[in-house]
Amino acid sequence: MDEKNIALLIQNNGGRLYLVGGAVRDEIMNRPIHDKDYCVTGISKDDFIRLFPNAKIIGKDFPVFLIDNYQIALARKDVKTSKGYKGFKVITSKNISIEDDLKRRDLTINAIAKDVITGKIIDPYNGIEDIKNKRLRHISNCFSEDPLRAYRVARFASELEFEIDEKTYKLMEKIKSELRFLTCDRVFLEFRKALNTKKPSIFFIVLKKANILDIHFKEISDLIGVVQPNEFHPEGDVFNHTMIVLDRVAKETKDVNVRFSALLHDIGKAKTPRDMLPQHIGHEEAGIELVDRICDRLNLPYKWRKCAKETVKYHMKAGICTTMRPYKQAVFFNKINRTSIGLKNLYIISKADDMLNRESINFSKIAIDVLKNINGRTLISSGFDPKIIGKDRFLNLLYERQAELIKKKEESYMEENKFTLGLENITQEEIEEENAYKVIKEDDPIELLKAIVEEE
Repeated sequence: MDEKNIALLIQNNGGRLYLVGGAVRDEIMNRPIHDKDYCVTGISKDDFIRLFPNAKIIGKDFPVFLIDNYQIALARKDVKTSKGYKGFKVITSKNISIEDDLKRRDLTINAIAKDVITGKIIDPYNGIEDIKNKRLRHISNCFSEDPLRAYRVARFASELEFEIDEKTYKLMEKIKSELRFLTCDRVFLEFRKALNTKKPSIFFIVLKKANILDIHFKEISDLIGVVQPNEFHPEGDVFNHTMIVLDRVAKETKDVNVRFSALLHDIGKAKTPRDMLPQHIGHEEAGIELVDRICDRLNLPYKWRKCAKETVKYHMKAGICTTMRPYKQAVFFNKINRTSIGLKNLYIISKADDMLNRESINFSKIAIDVLKNINGRTLISSGFDPKIIGKDRFLNLLYERQAELIKKKEESYMEENKFTLGLENITQEEIEEENAYKVIKEDDPIELLKAIVEEE
């Protein structure tokens, strides 16, 4: 049964079926529609079950019906009864109008409905006008009844690149005390969506302006006002720097692990003692604990945590690795090659981290070439058995052979892998190629795969 037939059956029994929410907004904006939600007016729950006996009821707090993948909710009103996003009493009735149902929503751009049969648009709160003006505006003071809406507004601002109404900002700040009642799962959902936008920095800048960044993102908030050496950071404090790096990395990769790592790359600078400022010696080590804190608080995926900690630990060395002696470069390349963040992704972050846009060498290309031509397996195939010569001697030989290749081709590497402006678009094929040349795999002899990432 398609939506038209569902709508006709509802209409023949005194009701109306409307497409509501994001689907209508995205249709007006000519954006791809991913999910469709529907609302029914003029019919009670019992009547709906009678008309659609095979409909599956989903939702704990209020009835939502699933009919052939169509999610249909009865028009409802929400009455605030206590603190927190669960502190509501839901009222459904055949007498609740579509306008009443739309009024409980968060933003005007999400409070537009479309009659499935006639195609008529119902826009009681001027959402279409706000879409034209690229403005996010709350519908009523009921906005502050659900604290998650503060994060949703920030995420929509990042996703749509719309400005936020000043009165809406005030309501977002008013919600601050209730943000702590949110479960980490709900916060994570909006956080992840924000990281996947074209300009994820907007999410954090909005939360900063609303004075609510410190609730779930304290480690990012702590970067505000932390000074840096002006000769290397004309962009200002560490917060501004981090936002620039995050957006630069977002242009280069859609990998959320890498974007999250970019967000946290300088997180340790907030721990720098005042008497050391504006220098930040040792901020890499200081940042490791802070990565764990934010990951624990929001119950973030293990891969996010791992990539972020590796980035925090190695991003400074990545910026200078091509100035190291060839032997040191070989050790570094092998080490990073075994990390989750990987050579190409660490290079993306490292290049984005340079606020002076200085000429640089793409160390990831150098590393892949070296590791592809000289690695543990090529040495073994050449007759060097680690079981006979020993692990330490084998590793030293590996680094020496790789260093010879680096030195031999140093000039050509410098010329071929140099560029001055912007970042390169790293393709998925290149990432997969990097993964194909991990120096030592789990099926290699003895415990070499573990030794290869140890310190020299």
